[in-house]
Amino acid sequence: MTRLNCWEFMQCGREYGGCRESEKGTCPAYSETRLNGVHDGKNGGRACWAVAGTLCVGESTGFFAQMNNNCFECSFYMLVKHEEGINLIKTSELHQYLR
Repeated sequence: MTRLNCWEFMQCGREYGGCRESEKGTCPAYSETRLNGVHDGKNGGRACWAVAGTLCVGESTGFFAQMNNNCFECSFYMLVKHEEGINLIKTSELHQYLR
């Protein structure tokens, strides 16, 4: 089964070559290679809530603490949580990948 990455689900256009990349820049989740393969995603595409600088509700977020509430209420996060079930990697563990 093919799993969607956040930029595909959200259709934000911030992936490499996307329609909004030149305007908004490449999404940090797209370029975060340390999370490649997590939850069967490309780079940070299925763990975007752990990546600083992603767009949440149209605004760039700088730190995980600022993102926390928005991301955990996000429809994409809910989708990944549902699809992964008990295999969802805890955010604290995802941050271990980013050290």
